[in-house]
Amino acid sequence: MSALEVEFITPSIVRVQWADNGDLKGNNTGICVYKTQNVKVKEKNEAGYRILFSTDLIVKIDKTTDAISFVDRRTGKILLKETSRITEPVVQERIIYDENTAHMEETANGMVTVKDIIRRDTMGISTRYISRFSCEGTKALYGLGAHMEDYMNLLGKTIYLTQHNLKVTVPVLLSPQGYGLLFDSGCAMKYSSDNSSFTMQMEAAKQLDYYFIRGEKMGDVVAGYHHLTGKVQLLPLYAFGYIQSKERYVSSEDLINTLREYRRRHVPIDMIVQDWNYWPEGWGYMKMNRKHYPDPKALADSIHAMNAKLMVSIWPNPQYCPEEKDFRTHGYMLEHSIYDAFSPEARRLYWKYANDEFFSNGFDAWWCDSSEPLDGDWNKIPEPLDGNPYGWDNHERRWHLNKDILSEALGAERSNLYSLYHSRGLYENQRLTNESKRVLNLTRSGYAGQQRYATVVWNGDTHASWKSFRQQIPAGLNYMATGNPYWTVDVGSFFVRNDGRRWFYTGEFQQGVNDDAYKEYYTRMFQWATFLPMLRSHGSDTPREIWQFGEPGTPYYDAILSMINLRYTLLPYIYSMAAQQTMNSYSMTRMLAFDYPYDETVYDIKDEFLFGSFLVCPVTRPASETTARKVYLPKGNRWIDYWTNKLYDGGQWIEVETPIDRLPLYVKAGSIIPTSDIVEYSAAQTGKPITVWIYPGADASFTLYRDAGDGYDFEKGDYNLTTLTWNDKRKKLKVNGKYIKMRTQIITPASD
Repeated sequence: MSALEVEFITPSIVRVQWADNGDLKGNNTGICVYKTQNVKVKEKNEAGYRILFSTDLIVKIDKTTDAISFVDRRTGKILLKETSRITEPVVQERIIYDENTAHMEETANGMVTVKDIIRRDTMGISTRYISRFSCEGTKALYGLGAHMEDYMNLLGKTIYLTQHNLKVTVPVLLSPQGYGLLFDSGCAMKYSSDNSSFTMQMEAAKQLDYYFIRGEKMGDVVAGYHHLTGKVQLLPLYAFGYIQSKERYVSSEDLINTLREYRRRHVPIDMIVQDWNYWPEGWGYMKMNRKHYPDPKALADSIHAMNAKLMVSIWPNPQYCPEEKDFRTHGYMLEHSIYDAFSPEARRLYWKYANDEFFSNGFDAWWCDSSEPLDGDWNKIPEPLDGNPYGWDNHERRWHLNKDILSEALGAERSNLYSLYHSRGLYENQRLTNESKRVLNLTRSGYAGQQRYATVVWNGDTHASWKSFRQQIPAGLNYMATGNPYWTVDVGSFFVRNDGRRWFYTGEFQQGVNDDAYKEYYTRMFQWATFLPMLRSHGSDTPREIWQFGEPGTPYYDAILSMINLRYTLLPYIYSMAAQQTMNSYSMTRMLAFDYPYDETVYDIKDEFLFGSFLVCPVTRPASETTARKVYLPKGNRWIDYWTNKLYDGGQWIEVETPIDRLPLYVKAGSIIPTSDIVEYSAAQTGKPITVWIYPGADASFTLYRDAGDGYDFEKGDYNLTTLTWNDKRKKLKVNGKYIKMRTQIITPASD
């Protein structure tokens, strides 16, 4: 006999649990950390329904079918209806390997241990849960993480949900029609939809467990998600400056000389990154080869002496090295040589290695690569399918390969959870060690709840093509819509060339920075990434430093420098938005539907987004195809061209010329943008005056946030807020709060 439980967590959040065997055990994912409020709920029975009321929601439960309808208390409108739930048995296998055949193979994703398979044993039966929803009246759905399928509006689409080098799953859906869902399950999933319904299939779970979140706007849904799963951590100020990386810097001298050249050129930069293969033996060993990195503390000190920070790549799969032996001795290794991040003791041992070699020597930030932590198809050559020799678009096949290897290593019920626990270990143990530095973890995978562990997710090892570039924009916007607002990319894409063998290694620029076509591509990606939460250049095949793209006075160099300078000018604005993400569940980079839910034109626009009050319109096609692009200006506001101050009415399409030194960029009329001087590193803005730019046309307000820029004293109230309020009718700016050195500039818009 099945069991159904419906519980109000807040007046606008309802938890639904169902098990076909009558036993509600919970899925024990660790996603949610909330405390249930004492919600006043009224109940009545009426015409075959059990009806529950809060101040915000009505929940109607069909007594015959157990189908649940979620109804807006204010309007009486059905927001969503769960129409059916079914279960299916799934046979789970365990692969038995021949340990005597273990050997390492080099892949594009690093060294992996390979063994021959002896047999496959049946371990037992797990349960697949399938939940179907009717969403009549829903016109758009978003979220589910960052995926390769090239979708913005997910209504009518199919998404295969597992972790992968190029996919990040977060089981959160939300709609501009006033609601969202969080599925509390750790397994692989499949989402499928037509225009009036959708289905969520969970491959292995103890029960169905989801949360319905009512929200007037999508930002309200995000706030509900944060109530359930934890707030966004405030990253250190330097994380919002420019970050230089590549695959790879090969020595301490290489890192120091690269940073020194940035300083010589007076090009702003806040952090440089050491990628993989710095270890002296084996694979993934958290130890630097003293031949090339003779003194890690001296390296960190040298970087700090140039007013920059140092990030280092660390991996979850040490192999053929003392670290692996240590983990195996303690019983902390899982299959495929990944450490058991689900074990608190294993996480502490992992931190000991990270602390002994890096954190205690002054290293500042982590780059947790390969946190999926396995890929089932990364070094295989898929057979040609549907005329596509590389299998780039075969998402279902890739889903099967990857969910199977993750289920084998981690267990089917937690195959999506590894990054959540891996991130937790670094965050908790660093804070226990020393709170003078905020945790910063750039990582390749993510899950619901991970925002509470100070992570920034990037979208994996992309290939350099204009098609891939276009696809990355909606992927990131859907990820950031889930309440995980920190996301970034490899500017210039990771794989630049085409190696002719592997489906993922299909870049279009064989000559890299020696080809002006690649320089154009890199510049256009850089312009886009300037308005992401983190701005970071990285990739393989070709250098990435600014001087590789020309010299001062040449078009690509100047265009890149202008974006770096703009980023630093905007740091007071960006850091204040970051504080709002922590304090008020704001999303600094977001799809248009967040702010314009009543403008249906925006629902499937893939190549525009909001960055605070900026409307950002990346250029995603080469000049050989077009020297202009169409821009949609959302209705409900007037828009001011950032470059020309020209004023436009919203609700219209315009065509804009796109010279290489700029991308179409607009500011919402009725905005306040605080800026500061261009400096060579973020901390150098301390004490400098703030210029407050007023974009008139409507009333506006903005809260400027300032703190030490690092450490956790801000959690004790050690920060300053200054509220800026613009009265458009009176043309007056009111300042409340901590005094700041400030000058005011009021834009004079030029009429269209």
